Amino acid sequence: MRTRIALINALLWLGVCMASAQRPAPVARGPQPGPDPLGQSFFAPELVMQNQQAIGLTDEQKSYFRTELRDAQLKFTDLQWKLQDEGEKMISLANQPHVDEQQVLAQLEKVLTVEREVKRAQISLLVHIKNKLTPEQQAKLEDLRGKAPR
Repeated sequence: MRTRIALINALLWLGVCMASAQRPAPVARGPQPGPDPLGQSFFAPELVMQNQQAIGLTDEQKSYFRTELRDAQLKFTDLQWKLQDEGEKMISLANQPHVDEQQVLAQLEKVLTVEREVKRAQISLLVHIKNKLTPEQQAKLEDLRGKAPR
């Protein structure tokens, strides 16, 4: 059960990555890393959608973003299934009375490959969004992001 939750959490990395661009990390025990400079370089789709009138999105931009988000959702769904499948195989190998290290490590590589695909797709989506925004729209979003409730 705990492993399944961990796999689901890995799939939700997209939301965390995008949300981290919107607010600082929560306060927790121990040393905390600084703000995410990469996350601060991009704009979460939710931020763009919630402020489309404020930043003056054109109909062409709205159409482009809808298509990009639809394509990304399909890709993320496929990757979620793939990650779940590879994760279940990993769990099955780890649950054996005698764990074959080579098999587990080979399966881990498969899991990590899918996770890499997820992260690559996430960054690609964020790049597409940013590149479709004008410098003025980006500046307005920066301003809006700075005023967002923490």
